[in-house]
Amino acid sequence: MLGEVERLLINFKTLEEFKKFKEYGIQELSMLEDLQHNMIENNSESPFFGIYYGNSLVARMSLYQVDQKYDYYFDPKQDYLELWKLEVLENYRHKGFGKKLVDFAKSFGLPIKTNARINSQGFWEKMGFQPANYDMERDLGQNPFIWMPDGVDEKVSEE
Repeated sequence: MLGEVERLLINFKTLEEFKKFKEYGIQELSMLEDLQHNMIENNSESPFFGIYYGNSLVARMSLYQVDQKYDYYFDPKQDYLELWKLEVLENYRHKGFGKKLVDFAKSFGLPIKTNARINSQGFWEKMGFQPANYDMERDLGQNPFIWMPDGVDEKVSEE
């Protein structure tokens, strides 16, 4: 039985759990520093969402809402979600945890942009994402994949 997706509380326990993920990085380290300076507590709005299996965090992602004035991907221009650091611990892969996180992100009804890591394109395509038409100035070597709810199209770059 898959656990529910929940917003992760920012506390020492969560940050300890994050260390199990390969994508552990600067974002978490800065949260840790903030915690050590008592700036953030459990009630602060964390950008991370995850799924627990028993007491262990086994899947996570971060989700940011981007204001429409920075939307260079979708037509009509609108707020969209940026999905980062989607990761499922190795022993829990192929059990539906990643899909559950993506479905949760889709449930907001906003278009979603993510950057597909090497070897993850197949997963994103299975989730209904498509590669964005590459725009050198906008994408800067990233590999953006996008998902669009009904009524939203990919922005066509102005040549």
